[in-house]
Amino acid sequence: MFESVLVANRGEIASRIIHTVRSMGLKAIAVYSEDDASLPFVAEADEAILLGPGDPARSYLNAAAVLEAARRTNAQALHPGYGFLAENAAFAREVAGHDLVWVGPPPLVVARMGDKINARNLMKEAGVPVAPGVWEPVPDAATAVEEAERIGYPVMVKPAAGGGGIGLAAAYDETDLRGAYEAARGHAERLFGGPGVLLERYVEGARHVEVQILGLPDGTVLALGERDCSVQRRHQKIVEETPSPGVSPGLRARMLDAAVRAGEAVGYRGAGTVEYVVDPVAQEFFFLEMSTRLQIEHPVTELVTGIDLVEQQLRIAAGEPVSFTDATPRGHAVEFRVHAEDPRGFRPSPGEIKVWEEPVGDGIRIDAGYAEGTTVTPYYGPLLAKLCVHGDDRDHALRRARAAVGAFRIEGIHTNLPFLDELLDRPEFTDGSYDTGVVARMRPLPA
Repeated sequence: MFESVLVANRGEIASRIIHTVRSMGLKAIAVYSEDDASLPFVAEADEAILLGPGDPARSYLNAAAVLEAARRTNAQALHPGYGFLAENAAFAREVAGHDLVWVGPPPLVVARMGDKINARNLMKEAGVPVAPGVWEPVPDAATAVEEAERIGYPVMVKPAAGGGGIGLAAAYDETDLRGAYEAARGHAERLFGGPGVLLERYVEGARHVEVQILGLPDGTVLALGERDCSVQRRHQKIVEETPSPGVSPGLRARMLDAAVRAGEAVGYRGAGTVEYVVDPVAQEFFFLEMSTRLQIEHPVTELVTGIDLVEQQLRIAAGEPVSFTDATPRGHAVEFRVHAEDPRGFRPSPGEIKVWEEPVGDGIRIDAGYAEGTTVTPYYGPLLAKLCVHGDDRDHALRRARAAVGAFRIEGIHTNLPFLDELLDRPEFTDGSYDTGVVARMRPLPA
């Protein structure tokens, strides 16, 4: 095992990784921007290096500055967390080129799965169900119209690279399609380094369900259960739970088996997820993408299995065996993302946090990136903390969640806690019948 780990991220995920690194007796090294100097993760690390200004391009996305911080601190391994440089294959190769251990899947896997069209083709070859769609990037709007006629409306339009729901749109006719195509192409060029656009069948009333996989040093791939990620606003996840209330035992078995095949097909190592679109009526599922990193929602899997996924990532990266023998899930877990945003329209709400009081109690876990007296700036995503609850079953977990959401006090900025409270009273959520349109039905866009 290496002796030190540089955590190339910020906020709650940096704190989360640092906690496990230190609990394993390893040295935890943080990097931070000027705007994040007062955040908890900086003080929690054994050593912290300033990268630069708040602008991510000059700090967390500055690969040269991150690698220089690793050199200065004699770091032996680098954990990228999620976002920023976590799924940047070129950066992963640079890390290895600087004699650092990359805590993640091989760079080639990151590159192959980062191209959604390439990923679709690979999954089809591996026998993983793939939705009807294109097998090459769509070069222009006219071709998109031809392909949509072949696939059948509605179609989902998305950049061929990237992730996080950026640039996604459903098109129900040619007019929708032309607008969605140009928007996706623009996002692809600006954010993902290429104009490639993908089309595939859009499943209405779908659920978004992902399977946590763990690729071991010997090539074995394990599936550690599924997570339902269907509660989303603008294709961004808000709530995740395991097990999914919309997945039957038979469907679950097929999804987990397909996820193992997907991981084996690409030689996966470490923690990742295979994400699916699920048709709950037909009880069918289709490959959506593979996330080659630790997911924000990993705590719900940890709560039901008792497995520390960050620890397993570090062990696998060091070529060591994992530390568990039983991955049987127990109970039910739900994660609520607490955001700095006005719940009426999900608009960002930067500012100083005047009050921060976390709920406490059995089955409650808070992964926080902020604290009282810290400031939320416009440079980063709105995630403040993850409120995670575990119960004997779903009803038990939701009872605990209602109490925890009600007891979480954050003042000085707007948060989405009122929305989460409203969601917990929404019949389609409480009875488990919700789909990816639940938030849009709660907060319809103005006509």
